[in-house]
Parts: sequence; C-alpha cells; structure tokens
Amino acid sequence: MPPSIQVGPYTVIALADGAGPFFSPRSEAFPGATSEQWAAADQFDPGARDADGRWRLQFRAFAIRSDQGVTLVDAGIGPADSPAASWAPVPGVLPASLAAAGIEPSEVDTVVLTHLHTDHVGWAVVGEQARPFFPNAEYLLQQAELDAIEEVNPQLRSAVIDPLRKTDQLRPLDGDTPLRSGERVFATPGHTPGHQSVLVASGRELVAVTGDVLVHAIQLLHPELAYAHEMNPEQARASREQVLHSRAASTLYLATPHLTEPFIAR
Repeated sequence: MPPSIQVGPYTVIALADGAGPFFSPRSEAFPGATSEQWAAADQFDPGARDADGRWRLQFRAFAIRSDQGVTLVDAGIGPADSPAASWAPVPGVLPASLAAAGIEPSEVDTVVLTHLHTDHVGWAVVGEQARPFFPNAEYLLQQAELDAIEEVNPQLRSAVIDPLRKTDQLRPLDGDTPLRSGERVFATPGHTPGHQSVLVASGRELVAVTGDVLVHAIQLLHPELAYAHEMNPEQARASREQVLHSRAASTLYLATPHLTEPFIAR
C-alpha cells in the first residue's frame, strides 16, 4: 500500500510515478540560496541530493479517497512517449501505484491538474488515440492557466487540452472552488498564472496538496526564496506563505510532489 494519511473520513494517498535528477544544477534553480540555507535544507531532506550533488526529485500524484468518491491531484510524468519524456525519468509507474492503492482509473471521478507543466499532466491523456486515462473523471484546471497556455506550455494544447475538450471532460475553474464536503481547490498563482492547490479539511486537521507551490525543502525552510522556473516569483512567494502560514488548522499536513517524503506535518 502506498504511503497515506487519514484526516477524518479522507484518506490522502501518495502515488509514486518516478524519481530522478533535475535537468540543471540546483544552484541555478535557486540562485538566491546561500550555503547555510543549502546546509539546512540538506539536513531536513537529505534524500533530495544525490551522490553527485544533484537535486534529486520525486515525481508523484495524490489521491483523496472517501465515501464521496476519488479525487486525483495531478497526473505525473506519464508513459514513455509523454510530453515530459525530454527531461523526466519516464515511463512513470502511476498505474501500478494506483493499483497498489486499490484504485481503478475508472473509479477516479475528479482530476485536479495543478498546472500545465509536463511532469504534472503525463497520464492525463495517453496513447495514439489521445484518450483520457481516467475515462469517468472531470479534469479541473484554472481558466487563468488555460488563458496563459501559450506562455506556459503551448505543446499541451494539442496533447492534453484538445482531447479533454473533445470528450467534454475539461472543466475550467475561476479561482477557489469547493469540490465536495471537506475538499476544495484554491488558487495559488505564481509558479504559473493559474496554479492551483487542493485543501482537505476535517475539524482542525488540514491537508494541503501543494503542487509546485514549493518544489524543494529549501523553500519550506525559506519561503522567500525564488525558484528560477516560477513565472511570477513575488506572486509565488505570496502563495507559498499563504499555505505555510495557515492559521485555520491545529495540524497542517503538506502533501508535496517533489520532496523526498510525501507528507510533512507543520
């Protein structure tokens, strides 16, 4: 069974899809970081640095399961011919991770795509016939992300967006949106113009499935640090601080796609 946490009636499950080194030195990815900050980050998350000193990322999606249904947050790096193949360690293993969690693709009724970067949409649409991998799901994406697709990732219009529109499975959102009782999407722009995250709440316990609000432990320890691939660093910082400084919960769990450990309690 993949790693999971239980929050009230919700089981949040971490679904591995792959792991591998980043395509550029981490000093280029976080040009403002100091040696002291790197030392603290390496102590906090030693698995994020490989033997050659490269940034080693995990690539994962998350399932939220309750008696109301199954929500999937992000769709990983995808198969061998996915849009992420030019840089990510494809083929991904998300189908096997779903099977290990006892989830059939047909059971997933909602797919939240946090943003249109290739390592988050890989299993959304697959095969030569460009079919949605989750045949019974609505795919949720912020309208702001769709509006900026030419700037964010133009290849995904034909690879992902058009096939989802053809099957009438794409649902654009406008900002914060309830999904069902205890689950909601909230806008966290900055990494991309329409980046979104997911909150799962039960009583005073809260899980934030962050997407790329933070991509390395150095941003968890130092939220002010910009990542070179954030399209609007100031907006990204504000979104990061919004998540990390939440006062609504007595216990906040972060569910992150790229850190070594999938769940971090704050």
